[in-house]
Amino acid sequence: MTHWVGGNWFELLENGEEFFPRVFNSIAGARHEVVVETFILFEDKVGLALHAALLAAALRGVQVDLTIDGFGSPDLSPGFISALTQAGVRLHVFDPAPRLWGWRTNVFRRMHRKIVVIDRRRAFVGGINYSADHLADFGAAAKQDYAVQIEGPIVGQIHAFVRKALAAGQRSVQEKAGHLRECLADRAPAPALAQGAGAVPGPAGSAAAIFVTRDNRRHTTDIERQYRIAIRTARVRVVIANAYFFPGYRLLKDLRRAARRGVLVRLILQGEPDMAIVKIAANMLYHHLLSAGVQIFEYCDKPLHGKVAVTDSEWSTVGSSNLDPLSLSLNLEANVIIRDRAFNQLLGDRLEQLIAHGCKQITAADLVESTWWRAVRSFFVFHLLSRFPAWAGWLPAHTPRLLPVAAPDAAVKSAGADAVSRADPV
Repeated sequence: MTHWVGGNWFELLENGEEFFPRVFNSIAGARHEVVVETFILFEDKVGLALHAALLAAALRGVQVDLTIDGFGSPDLSPGFISALTQAGVRLHVFDPAPRLWGWRTNVFRRMHRKIVVIDRRRAFVGGINYSADHLADFGAAAKQDYAVQIEGPIVGQIHAFVRKALAAGQRSVQEKAGHLRECLADRAPAPALAQGAGAVPGPAGSAAAIFVTRDNRRHTTDIERQYRIAIRTARVRVVIANAYFFPGYRLLKDLRRAARRGVLVRLILQGEPDMAIVKIAANMLYHHLLSAGVQIFEYCDKPLHGKVAVTDSEWSTVGSSNLDPLSLSLNLEANVIIRDRAFNQLLGDRLEQLIAHGCKQITAADLVESTWWRAVRSFFVFHLLSRFPAWAGWLPAHTPRLLPVAAPDAAVKSAGADAVSRADPV
């Protein structure tokens, strides 16, 4: 059962400029173990910097596990992979699948989490991938996003989760026992820890926290449920910044009810979308939300990629989960829920700055459409949103597979040292 864990410390990290140096420096200081999960790892200057940090850690004897998603990170070169595996990095690919006529076929049930755990004493959770488009110098398409650095007892839970995910995924490859095997793995003892990484983290601050995940077996609605609890209990404000916004009917109803009982409900959504369908989908909900008093702001400076929220003066969340059918019904996700006044105020202030300096407020006058089309669209949206958890269950469901990757080319044994010297600073 999910429960609050006290004694934690959180630091908000905004965009790659704050996130990447902190992660890479933490990996450089690792003594025993580094575990990284990410949806996207590109072979650009950010990916090469992570590559160099992991290589250096492995070469000095740190146990390093790197998990990437087969859909999100499909094009890493043989040399990039070989350098890691030959240095001792244990590289795992979640649901690798062959391409069909050049198209990636593993569209559903993606491993969308972004987690780092260092020596079981420090963790990072958020929405930032390892790619150069999270840096301002990428240009107009650079993403706006958030993560947190965490210390304290909750890190022990995050560590236990990522270790169990590795063990369960590997067992599913070896034994192919389907659903039954995953249920048994959920009750199995934790796998062996790296030497020196077993101590339970002590108190590091005053924040209480919950580490909450979404999977396709036993925790299918946990993240959505935490959002709904926070919205239903809010008395003063709800501020949600979410890149891909097309939530289920129940969450929409909670937002409308909160606004109608006098809560200031503000949504920050994409105004400069990285995919056109994202804005089209969100726009279909605007009239329904505005009519209940929900305020909608489109962030127009650059693509919004964040998945964060605050309510009232204590509750906050940062993580990988969008509020759309993929994240809420298909992907594997991870968020931290934080109860801390100082963190809530900081994140709330950052979001208010986005609204004040980078957003356009959407009003009913901006929605130019005929009444009949709105009625037809509302009928469609209502039935789609009320049923997408059910139809999501019809899509391919399988036991998550983590494929251990061996060095693809034994001729590149010296690539490790070369890659360290090649990496650009971030």
